[in-house]
Amino acid sequence: MINRVYIKKLISFNKIELELEKGLVVISGPSGAGKSLFMNSILATFGYGTAEASLCEVLIDRPKSLKSENFELEEEITLKSIKREKVRYSIDGQNISKKVLKEMFSPYVQFLSVRDKSGFESKDLLKLIDNELLANDKRFKKLFKEYSKRYSNYKVKLEELKKIKEKEAKLAELIEFTEFEIEKIESIEPKVGEDEELLKVKQQLSRIDKINDAVELANGIFDFEEAVTEVYRLLDKDNTAFLEMMNQLRADFEEIETLSEELAEVNIEEVLDRLEKISYLKNRYGSIEEALEYVALKRKELQGYQNIEQDKSMLESFLEMELMELSTLAGQISFARKAKAKELERPLKEYLAELKLPELKFLFTTDRLNLNGQDMVEVNLNGSTASTLSGGEFNRVRLALMVVALSGVKERGVLILDEIDANVSGDESIAIANMIAKLSSVYQIFAISHQPHLASKATQHLLVSKVKDKSLVTLLDKKGRVAEIARIVGGEKPNEEARLFAEKLLHI
Repeated sequence: MINRVYIKKLISFNKIELELEKGLVVISGPSGAGKSLFMNSILATFGYGTAEASLCEVLIDRPKSLKSENFELEEEITLKSIKREKVRYSIDGQNISKKVLKEMFSPYVQFLSVRDKSGFESKDLLKLIDNELLANDKRFKKLFKEYSKRYSNYKVKLEELKKIKEKEAKLAELIEFTEFEIEKIESIEPKVGEDEELLKVKQQLSRIDKINDAVELANGIFDFEEAVTEVYRLLDKDNTAFLEMMNQLRADFEEIETLSEELAEVNIEEVLDRLEKISYLKNRYGSIEEALEYVALKRKELQGYQNIEQDKSMLESFLEMELMELSTLAGQISFARKAKAKELERPLKEYLAELKLPELKFLFTTDRLNLNGQDMVEVNLNGSTASTLSGGEFNRVRLALMVVALSGVKERGVLILDEIDANVSGDESIAIANMIAKLSSVYQIFAISHQPHLASKATQHLLVSKVKDKSLVTLLDKKGRVAEIARIVGGEKPNEEARLFAEKLLHI
């Protein structure tokens, strides 16, 4: 509920500061005084409409079910809208967008006007019936939970089948292309490190002739080996290092000779061709290792493509069976709804009679399965549907439906009514006031009204008046309430009869 409202610089209002109570808060006053401005400013703080006040601060009790991962919320929440160059919104001092603010509070703050014709869509009527069942019927609650869970899974599987069918159309092309890519790499049969070995062979082939020529010239060194050994002997010096060096030369020259013989048998064209193929793989995939990893990945993909037909068949069988199960569950839900709708029609008949309206019937038709089952529902009042009702009739029916939906409910949030009782007769006005009074047992209601009967049932009565182009909001005491109701009844200069009637309504 809203505990406090503080508004600053709202067009014709300088300042509004009010402490509010539970129940029914009636707002009345002469036409053009600013009642709608005041109410719209409060609504704007919850993200509805456009903020016109330079500052509007609303202190509310946090609804029990209101939770947020993005905002830290106190037990009493402070909402603010500040208008300067642009409008900024905050919740407990934390900035919030208008869209998020409205989404957060739309389940707890409802706004209904005489011009509004919402609330009679099939989903709204089904919600009304389901709420009654969920609150009072454990079997229905279990049934509806099972259906919702299985239908959500059914939709996921249906989407999987859709994707499989989309892939299936391209499956042959995908398989052909994947097999081509695998064959292209595997036909080369690359080995890790092979590129380095081939480059080494290429380099050796390019230098072997020069190496052989150099070795042939260097072989002459062995002709002087004996003479050098003699010099060492004559000088009586150790020739071990010299002999070891000469032996190493012989071994190296023999190794070069062996390499030369091996290279002579190598086909240079084959080496260059192999290098070209390996270079292609490296340029395309980054390295031989990455090319081999790509082959493994493509083989896995190919296996997946080959399993698609099997997956499709299994999914189609599952969906076919699950559709039958869901249809059975939806039929049970529908049966329970129709029985509950019949129950609701009985108290509705009494309320509608009080509102001077014919009895209402819920008409069910079967639709395609959806998250709410298979039902479509509309109302029928003696041949009239919601779309053919007048504005006044529509709002009276809506009030009756809301009253019926109060069963077992302790708290429903804030309900804002804009001249919901406009243009009705005296008896209708009394009936509407009675309905709104019943609703105020679970809603905190703000109602702009020009009718005395509704004003008389207020927990708090606010008078919006205008003096020299300046608007004021006054919380009326008993005396003020008598004067205001007398004005509503008898005009700006009410007579004694109007005053006595006001006192009678207020039980004074």
